[in-house]
Amino acid sequence: MSGLSKSGNSGNFAAIAAFLAFIVALFFVDLSPVPTDDGGTKEKARVLSVDNSDLMQLGLLQTGTQRLKVEVLSGAQRGSVFAAANQLRAQMDLDKVFGVGDTVLVSVWNGADPARDTINAQDFYRLNYTALLFAVFAVLLIAFGGVTGVKALLSFVFACLVIWKIVVPVCLRGANPILASFLCVCVITAAIVFLVAGFNRKGATAYLGAILGVGASCLMAVCFAGLLHINGSTMPYSQALFYSGYDFLSLSDLYIGAVFLAASGAVMDLSVDIAAGQAEVVRLNPGISRTEVVRAGMNIGKTVVGTMATTLLLAYAGGYLTLLMAFNAQGVTPADFINSPYIAAETVRTIVGSIGIVLVAPFTALVGGFIFCRNNGG
Repeated sequence: MSGLSKSGNSGNFAAIAAFLAFIVALFFVDLSPVPTDDGGTKEKARVLSVDNSDLMQLGLLQTGTQRLKVEVLSGAQRGSVFAAANQLRAQMDLDKVFGVGDTVLVSVWNGADPARDTINAQDFYRLNYTALLFAVFAVLLIAFGGVTGVKALLSFVFACLVIWKIVVPVCLRGANPILASFLCVCVITAAIVFLVAGFNRKGATAYLGAILGVGASCLMAVCFAGLLHINGSTMPYSQALFYSGYDFLSLSDLYIGAVFLAASGAVMDLSVDIAAGQAEVVRLNPGISRTEVVRAGMNIGKTVVGTMATTLLLAYAGGYLTLLMAFNAQGVTPADFINSPYIAAETVRTIVGSIGIVLVAPFTALVGGFIFCRNNGG
């Protein structure tokens, strides 16, 4: 038994080491169509003084230029004190007002002279607390999950890198967003499922079931996005992207890709749950028939599907809570509410994701019946 345990641990550590090496390599991939701006750097700075005399109040909003004195805390200009400007445009989602002692992100161009140049105060500096929040998440995940927690953490980082380093750049280069998103889901699902579940029948069952569920979500998204005339412009910053030199992009395809990409995590979770349950049933009863294994998978799926579908609804509703409140405050009728392009887009996103969850259960159960019981009768 100890020999098996050592073998399992060695396999886990080898898989983690290999996956970590792949993540590091992926970190250095650069497919972005826009070259990195080497004319300056973004640095951390502390606000020393504030001059708000140029600001004008427009109702609840402000416009004008906030003038600051900042001390640069990082980079080649560390310790230098610069004049800095913070432009307010009466846009609540973009404007920020700094106070003395705030830590901010500033743009410092190469060769900037503290004695005569004014730099740009871009935003609050959030990297430190973002890193702290991620560290808390990582510690809790590893403390609870042990080796499995380490694998889950690596999977999380891997998914972020694939989306940021691969999917986003290739879509900006003109690749089909639907195909790019689907391939992304295939790669991420394979990495996560096989890293966590292992290269075995359980992993193969979970992977195939998840891909079939995501494929069904993709087809439903394509169908109903067209039927409901959703063009993707309701996505945040989609129009800004369109008018920033990327007018060749298909916002409809980007929307469809985003729909099943968003639902793929929940689909994958359910497929792993069902595959793990079927694996345990077969382990306890090696002579079980294929029909019984499929039935076991179906029963597990029925238990989880209801809560998973509601999870998607709550996640999307939470993200658009202010929109729902605005409609309610204005006394919008149910017909106007449902026909709103924003609500229609979220309806498709929620229901299509839920359909993927519903379908992944029978898909995984059927796949598991054939994979786990290849030599058993019906």
